[in-house]
Amino acid sequence: MSTNHKPLSKKQLEETLIQYRHHFHEYPELANREFKTTETIKAILTKWGIKLLPTNLKTGVFAEIGTNVGPTVALRADIDALPIQEESGVPFSSKVPGVMHACGHDTHIASLLGGAYLLKQLEASLPGKVRLLFQLSEEDKEGALQVINDGQLKGVNAIIGFHNTPHQPIGHVGLRSGITTGAIDKFKVTLTGVGTHASAPQNGEDPIAALGYEITELQSLISRELDPFKAAVLSITHLSAGNTWNVIPSIAFFEGTVRTADKNVRQEIKDRFFKIVNYTALAHNVKADINWYAGDPSVDNDPTLTKIVKDETAKFAPIYVQEQQLGSDDFSCYQDIIPGVYANIGNGGQVSLHNSHFTASDHLLIVGATFFEKNAVRLLKDLKTNHQRVNNNDSL
Repeated sequence: MSTNHKPLSKKQLEETLIQYRHHFHEYPELANREFKTTETIKAILTKWGIKLLPTNLKTGVFAEIGTNVGPTVALRADIDALPIQEESGVPFSSKVPGVMHACGHDTHIASLLGGAYLLKQLEASLPGKVRLLFQLSEEDKEGALQVINDGQLKGVNAIIGFHNTPHQPIGHVGLRSGITTGAIDKFKVTLTGVGTHASAPQNGEDPIAALGYEITELQSLISRELDPFKAAVLSITHLSAGNTWNVIPSIAFFEGTVRTADKNVRQEIKDRFFKIVNYTALAHNVKADINWYAGDPSVDNDPTLTKIVKDETAKFAPIYVQEQQLGSDDFSCYQDIIPGVYANIGNGGQVSLHNSHFTASDHLLIVGATFFEKNAVRLLKDLKTNHQRVNNNDSL
């Protein structure tokens, strides 16, 4: 950062971050299309003298702060929005029809920019480097893998991030060691029978009747077969069959999702899903084709790093125990490779994520910026001292 400019005070920085957040909120972009968002982030970082890293990705920004030899800690913020028409009524509502930051990623962007500003001022004294990951396409569940395949985790020893959280006081930080979110799997089942006139079902094989039994049997998988002390959800969310009142169609399909918090349960449900679908189809003389899409694993916070982050965060923000939930976040893909901590920060809102009326307080931004700054410095110091945790991932 140029020494010709007096550093911003905490109040000035907060005001600046609020302006940035409002801009990103007004001009949201969908996953893999975050072109203007990317250029704006690059312009801000460049203005502050922060080194941008090369990338083969069309969107997303990657940068680095630090000049000294030592470990590297990554800080992550997701930057994409959702295909939702905003109805929140805030003065800085989306100006893009049908697109909204209904998950609060605009608060993540502004917070990481704030953390970057604070860390840039400490650059000469940092005992290592800080990698900034402004990640594309979290909502499409592929962004983290794109970042990893692009080599942006090379040399990184640990990673931290946070998600803004409704129904929690503004600026309160939630932390939990171990599993905090669910693993996500998607499925689509196509049932093929023999179409016929609705007055003569005996002349065909009815995929609609089979579909009804499939749904009933699959719901019993959770209620009657799973240990009630192990969390899992199976939701069938979309089905379709036929197009008129007097024809039994030849094809019906349904799709949905499975969420689990235990690796063994995840595999067990998949195995039983295939057996139930195939045998139920067989019993109704129809053919079942199953497409199963394995999604992100569970967010799994490293116990040692979580304790460090909790101790450091308690110096500047109230702490609460983060609740486990079965939503997903592709931050977990990073944790499959390096240890990491993913926190929650209360946004003071009373409307859930992915809702057209969603709001988040501007006042969480400075807490988020401080969370990134203080914990990056603390982790760098601990990693430098505790050499057994430093194992460069140069092969990534």
